[in-house]
Amino acid sequence: MYRYDEFDHGFVAARTAQFRDQVERRLSGELTEDQFRPLRLMNGVYLQLHAYMLRIAIPYGTLSARQLRKLAHIGRVYDKGYGHFTTRQNIQFNWPALKDIPAILDELASVEMHALQTSGNCIRNVTTDHFAGAAADEIADPRPYAEILRQWSSIHPEFSYLPRKFKIAVTGAPHDRAAIQLHDIGLELKHGPDGAVGFAVYVGGGQGRTPMIAHKVRDFLPEEELLTYIEAVMRVYNLHGRRDNKYKARIKILVHETGAEEITRQIEAEYEEVRKTDLLRLPESEIARITAYFAPPTLPEKPARSGVLEAAKADSREFATFVENNVTPHKAAGYGVVTVSLKPIGGIPGDATDRQMEVVADLADRYSQSEIRVSHEQNLVLPHVALDDLPALYATLKAQELATGNAGLVTDIIACPGLDYCALANARSIPLAQDLSTRFGAPERQKEIGELKIKISGCINACGHHHVGHIGLLGVDRRGEEVYQITLGGSGDETASVGALVGPGFKTEDVVDAVETVVDTYLRLRESPEETFLAAVRRLGQQPFKEALYGAA
Repeated sequence: MYRYDEFDHGFVAARTAQFRDQVERRLSGELTEDQFRPLRLMNGVYLQLHAYMLRIAIPYGTLSARQLRKLAHIGRVYDKGYGHFTTRQNIQFNWPALKDIPAILDELASVEMHALQTSGNCIRNVTTDHFAGAAADEIADPRPYAEILRQWSSIHPEFSYLPRKFKIAVTGAPHDRAAIQLHDIGLELKHGPDGAVGFAVYVGGGQGRTPMIAHKVRDFLPEEELLTYIEAVMRVYNLHGRRDNKYKARIKILVHETGAEEITRQIEAEYEEVRKTDLLRLPESEIARITAYFAPPTLPEKPARSGVLEAAKADSREFATFVENNVTPHKAAGYGVVTVSLKPIGGIPGDATDRQMEVVADLADRYSQSEIRVSHEQNLVLPHVALDDLPALYATLKAQELATGNAGLVTDIIACPGLDYCALANARSIPLAQDLSTRFGAPERQKEIGELKIKISGCINACGHHHVGHIGLLGVDRRGEEVYQITLGGSGDETASVGALVGPGFKTEDVVDAVETVVDTYLRLRESPEETFLAAVRRLGQQPFKEALYGAA
């Protein structure tokens, strides 16, 4: 795991001291809220409906047990005893007092964390596959490259005031668990013709008001040219991205209006100019230095099959369900990657109490090399767990209501904070997620339905990623009434697609029934239990679902 160097320590300490002074000036009235706004946003502080909110960066979703304990401490001392994990692999605290935020930033700095670039028109937290460094299907660990990008982009003088916020994601496996095609820049690690590691580069993806799938602008980029090429993309965007209209300021709009072919030409031309200086070419020694921080742990040798595990599965159907859904193959024989679901039936997606965070930290120390991941699906991950240890791990998780075996199933719902917290929202996401989870919560029902991703956003900004939900739900305001639109067929993986609107929206009291109608229609029309919901929608199209919801035309 990466450790702060001398620059990191000095920079974070200086920024914290600077913000402490700015907070004192705001509290004394020397700064108005309008004057304070750009200053607080540079430090991850938002003003939501009821209170300030602090968003803390978790680079590439990787946490140590020590860091997670610190987050638990912050939730207990400075907030209301919980935190909310987000779709950018960050954590938000929704109730800190403004006067306490400098102290929180000091606490974070003590464990090499901060809240910089979690807001503003800059390069945001670089995200990756939450199974990075552990997944059996991985070509290479994407986190070293994400760290290189983090170091390069932090307070970059040219890219700190972009036309709009900018998001980069990196995946290290053919199965995309980082949704790279829905980002401003997406990077896929792959082998080149000579077997060397490099990247396929995607540009111009995004969700929000105008959802778009990114275009591949480079099929293969050598790893040593990573910063050179990304700098070229950023320069083209910074030069031509619109600053007169924030709704048209994202790079996806630039790509769409200019054309992917022309944007690619401009990027390649700028790339050749940047290459001439050779300043951003990554030396092999530097790649090796950063990669060494992410060296896989030395895991004790274990049998590929665990008699302890098989006996426990035979003894408990509930445990067997947990293993089936929440344990993913590890690259090391005898180990698994465990998803700790933050989606209890009827619960709030992504929330974890201070006590739950401490328990997961303890489990990481005991069973997972002191390492935790945050997924963009708002769950936690223990990446290095011996199969023999799964029964004991599960027992501890169950005692803390963290053992729901629903990863990837209909109740593993992504939801933004919605109108319960957010000043931009039109509708409530959290109660809808809770109602849907309760409706579909029976284990037999979830198993019958199989893989199905429901994603909910309370406004068009799409923080709940509804555009790429197999079933997407968007809350809108219709003459003062909350209404939910349904989209079908979205996906954020390597077959990325934007869901299509199925028809008019549904009132709050009708939307859960409508979703159940969609699910029942799928179950009735699927070719076999092996055909997933997404596959069925792609085969059948929208019409059968429209007829089920609204009647035949």
